[in-house]
Amino acid sequence: MSFCANGPIAATVYRGDSIENTHLAHVAVVDANGRLLASFGDPSRVTLARSAAKPAQALAVVETGALERFGFDEADLALMCASHSSEARHIERARQMLAKARASEADLRCGGHPPLSDTVYVDWLKRDFKPGAVCSNCSGKHAGMLAGAQSIGAAIAGYERPDHPLQVRVKHTVADVCDLPDGAVQWATDGCNLPTPAFPLDRLARLFAKLAAAEDEVSTRPAATPRTAALARIYRAMTTYPELVAGEGRFCTLLMQAFEGALVGKVGADGSYAIGVRASEQTGKAGANGALGIAVKIEDGNVGVLYAVVAELLVLLDIGTPEQRAKLAAFHTPRMLNTMGIETSRMTFSVSLERAAELGAE
Repeated sequence: MSFCANGPIAATVYRGDSIENTHLAHVAVVDANGRLLASFGDPSRVTLARSAAKPAQALAVVETGALERFGFDEADLALMCASHSSEARHIERARQMLAKARASEADLRCGGHPPLSDTVYVDWLKRDFKPGAVCSNCSGKHAGMLAGAQSIGAAIAGYERPDHPLQVRVKHTVADVCDLPDGAVQWATDGCNLPTPAFPLDRLARLFAKLAAAEDEVSTRPAATPRTAALARIYRAMTTYPELVAGEGRFCTLLMQAFEGALVGKVGADGSYAIGVRASEQTGKAGANGALGIAVKIEDGNVGVLYAVVAELLVLLDIGTPEQRAKLAAFHTPRMLNTMGIETSRMTFSVSLERAAELGAE
């Protein structure tokens, strides 16, 4: 393992025989109880989860009863957890959610931006389309927040502010589901204008392990607690509608489609990712008594490297089948071409996993 000032090198990009870039990373692998099973770098690195925290933020909205009050379905819940590509289906569903919540695009406190999809961007340029707030990749989360505010009897105006009653509730829910006191979570402002949390990386892994464990529990014990049922509902929404969580050709969508409900995954801006894996023989071999959570932070925020490292970790942990993992090959071993289609660069991995026993953990 090679170290630089801010952590170990997980991936190196070569151009010819010369090193062009090295990418530092941290990884935490935990079980649903938060027990650290394996790590790379600093598993307690305080990390801005960004959009990887959306399932926890959606949990707060689910627990207000907003989905039942406004008739939101599981596809709507998937969009609440999404960083979508602003495809027509995403924009239309966001509009439908606003209509169900008796709100309008003018009520949204997120702004329009270029889409995450190159295909959509080309289409917008051809049509001279100017995106509004409903086109934001976070519009589903915001529509859910508008419904959640009304469900607790709060005004929708200012729903994005840190001191709004809904955001106070969200902050408590996020801390609670990560098994942290409220004061242990730091908060900043996200790109979409909502509060975004920062907490240790292993707590992000813990959140996603809980999502997977909840689905395991509900499938065998229908009389689960309300919190467990809500987490399982979020898991099912995301894995049933992965095309709404991201979009055509996007990593999150292809990952969940490839694994057919066995895991849930979500990207966060600037290099964070989290996966929850349902209990299996493979999670047992990784040391988990049940579900598994994986969280990754790439120090320089490079999303392409992030996806490659996540795919490499699935190999290291032997999650899924070789055939399932092969569906992520374009992300795991991306071809680096110049303008003439000539391969100029390659990526190698030095990410590894130290088991908890090797770290001296109990």
